[in-house]
Amino acid sequence: MLGQLSPDQIESLLHNEVIGRIGCNANGITYIVPITYAYDGRYIYGHSKEGLKIQLMRTNPMVCFEVDRMENLANWKSVIVWGKYEELKGDEKKSGLEKLISRFAPLMTSETSIPATGAEAHQNDTGPFKTVIFRIEVKEKSGRFEKR
Repeated sequence: MLGQLSPDQIESLLHNEVIGRIGCNANGITYIVPITYAYDGRYIYGHSKEGLKIQLMRTNPMVCFEVDRMENLANWKSVIVWGKYEELKGDEKKSGLEKLISRFAPLMTSETSIPATGAEAHQNDTGPFKTVIFRIEVKEKSGRFEKR
């Protein structure tokens, strides 16, 4: 059976997953890449080093985000979000990074998966490979499923 996810099911999937795919488009280039994320009900928070994804989102801040849970080819859920990219600075950057660290902390099961530094270390991150903390303001979302 194919169907549409309810608003509660959409929220649940966004809150419970940690890997999604962000799609951006600018200057004739479409780019889709997986990211780890945290969701607070209004924003999707992410982080990245400077690169093509950040360049494209700075040029065109309207993005698409997808998250799914695949049990098998006949049992899956998928959510699509349309929103607006916003790069965070100062206290908002620190708060966004703290949300990400809080979300990922329970999943860090080995010594090598634990970040060496926390939010304070990234506050004044500079240079060509600085860490960019961003959020996507959710404008619209929809979800679908298949269950057999």
